[in-house]
Amino acid sequence: MAALWRAITHDDPAAGAAAFFPRAAYLQVKAIGDAATDYHDRLLRNFALDIHAAHTLLGRGAPTARLLAVRVPRQWAWIVPGYCANRVGYWHAPGSRLVYRVSGHTSSFGIFSLISWRGEWYVVHLSIWDQPGTVDAPSAGAGTFGPAGGC
Repeated sequence: MAALWRAITHDDPAAGAAAFFPRAAYLQVKAIGDAATDYHDRLLRNFALDIHAAHTLLGRGAPTARLLAVRVPRQWAWIVPGYCANRVGYWHAPGSRLVYRVSGHTSSFGIFSLISWRGEWYVVHLSIWDQPGTVDAPSAGAGTFGPAGGC
């Protein structure tokens, strides 16, 4: 999550690569034609748009914004094979939150899709999957966990 935060505060999606779902894993999970092109042309592009939107939300204080916590709900969702064109299942932490302090104020926003792959947690969609370039549920304070989501 430190890499993700660095990407957001510096408006540099490449800096968040360690937090983003790996290409090799995506190719194993997705049961779609040409998953490699989808990964590059849609997922990575959308991630860049989401990073930029989150950076914009932080405003002029972005370079000094401090990540305070990553809040993950206790109840995870098992995404079954076949759902969302997935070949295999995985754990999804619905509505997780990034809590941060910027310019003396604590705020937060959601991570729409945080999934576990082989025991590691990765961001797949920072914003709602079909609304790239937006920020999911920004809030003053720690906010509340979002809906289940899952793709």
